[in-house]
Amino acid sequence: MVLSFLDYQWWGIEFVGFANYSKVFADPIFWKAVVNTAYYTLGVVPLWLGKALIISALIFPFRKPLQTFFKAAFYLPHVTSAVILSMIWLWIYNPPFGLLNYVLGFFGVDPVAWLGNTLTAMPSLILMQVVMGGGSSIVLISAAMNGIPTYLYEAAELDGARPFQVFMRVTLPLLKPTLLYLVVTGTINSFQVFTNIYLMTRGGPQFSTTTIVYMIYDTAFKQFQFGPASAMAMVLFVLTAIFALVQFRWLGQEVEY
Repeated sequence: MVLSFLDYQWWGIEFVGFANYSKVFADPIFWKAVVNTAYYTLGVVPLWLGKALIISALIFPFRKPLQTFFKAAFYLPHVTSAVILSMIWLWIYNPPFGLLNYVLGFFGVDPVAWLGNTLTAMPSLILMQVVMGGGSSIVLISAAMNGIPTYLYEAAELDGARPFQVFMRVTLPLLKPTLLYLVVTGTINSFQVFTNIYLMTRGGPQFSTTTIVYMIYDTAFKQFQFGPASAMAMVLFVLTAIFALVQFRWLGQEVEY
């Protein structure tokens, strides 16, 4: 916060007030980064959470040992280095010899430069995160499901509720506290995405994958403009706080039966 009001250079420090913020707000690339970050977050969080909910619901009827096996299997990518995952997906998306284009070739689809096209670069990063993420969410949602009293399910069955109705009217409302936690932390993590961008696209092509955090890194540690970079960080903090407050208001109401 202090640095965002300073012109911080190696030869000295000067107080410049809101000049850094004015410079940031006047930069069209920064607003492009804001849009890209929101696009990435709105793409990743719902799909990743929906995937975790579906998988948790599918493994919930299994016995405990089998549940543990599946939860461990889905959690494994969560503990894998993001650098390694990015390198693997770079190979998958490689235009000449990548696995994805190889598979699509069987259906007569021409090779696609997934990370080199402005239309496909960000969706490709979103797909990678949705496929590889969600392991910890599955563990938490499964634990929350196991904590729901069984008599609620028995009462719903006696009333003639079908499995889908039981899930929508009993399971999902009682998962709200867990879902709130996952949505808030998932949004914060998505707003802070950096490793995938740095290793796979470097913000390109044509700034189509430049996010706020990557722009902060580029401004601070490549251009050595620590004042504007700090102003961007403060804007990111405010945006994250606003999203979190909206989500608390939306999902913060507890449900009791």
